[in-house]
Amino acid sequence: MIQRIQTIYVFLAAVLTALLLKLDFAELAVNGELFVFNAKGIISGEQVLFNGLPILGFIGLITLLHLVVIFLFKKRIVQIRILSFTIILLLGLVGVMFYFLYAAFEGAEVVFKVPMVFPVIAVILDYLAIRSIGKDEALIRSLNRIR
Repeated sequence: MIQRIQTIYVFLAAVLTALLLKLDFAELAVNGELFVFNAKGIISGEQVLFNGLPILGFIGLITLLHLVVIFLFKKRIVQIRILSFTIILLLGLVGVMFYFLYAAFEGAEVVFKVPMVFPVIAVILDYLAIRSIGKDEALIRSLNRIR
């Protein structure tokens, strides 16, 4: 059912990952020059120093999978599998973000912003959704045994 608590968890995770498309992840200071790291890459003014296409792809895929899971409410096992895959993708996204930050410049001073924890919060929300979906599946299976 769409009005279940797991739908709220998945929707909040989708919103958090979609917000990553617009917000800055961190600021880098290298030799007195300021760089901004967001979904487009590492940017100095209007010049893109490192292209963020892999990060953009991760964020788009994760957001799309969250939205697909919301409408697969009749297929609970498929929801659990997709959410498990989404958790793996979110952890990969965090890894790619840190790789971009620390592989870009040596000795850069990094100032993280709040959106950097959004993937971790989304992982927690996905885990809570998987638990709730599992409880629903167990309830349905127990009702089938009674008949």
